[in-house]
Amino acid sequence: MSENAIDTEEIAELLVYLGRAARGTDTGSDLTAAQWTAMRFFARANHVSRTPSAFASFHATTRGTASQVIKSLMQKGYLARHAAADDRRRVRLDLTGSGKSIMHFDPLNSLTEAIDQLEDKLRTALRQALPALAGELAKVRGTVAFGTCSDCRHFSYGGAVSYCACVGAELAPADLGCLCVNFAAGAGRKAALPSHKPKEIS
Repeated sequence: MSENAIDTEEIAELLVYLGRAARGTDTGSDLTAAQWTAMRFFARANHVSRTPSAFASFHATTRGTASQVIKSLMQKGYLARHAAADDRRRVRLDLTGSGKSIMHFDPLNSLTEAIDQLEDKLRTALRQALPALAGELAKVRGTVAFGTCSDCRHFSYGGAVSYCACVGAELAPADLGCLCVNFAAGAGRKAALPSHKPKEIS
């Protein structure tokens, strides 16, 4: 086995370990790992991506399984279903006030804190490598990749205007750090893109 193969296996094992370690943190909540994944998705997804089918693609699961997870979170009062403004036959799922509050106990918060302790150059390297890795994994598995505007080939930025060529519309500043079901991995125009963080859960 080549040294390169060993390195890639170690990287994969470390990524799996980090995910398990973060999910295994006992925060005292009554949510399962799948439910936490759903909560994070609907907290970070833009308005066109907060649908059951988009979550099913993101979670790499069936529509039936995704619907069960969503139903359980609605029963707990953490998610609410609304008719989409542009098509009342389509539903959009949003975090309720209780849902936003429970996010403060997200098991991944400990991983976020650990990342914050890294040197700037290491955080930058992770920020560049992980979206690319997610895109490659999606290609290998033949699934939909999710990402944010700065890494998407549909995105362009000029002056005070952000534009998505996929939907043919300008983007609100709050959408720039959100997950999008229309994401297409490619050379987003990062050089002109200002720094935007995902919307905070208030």
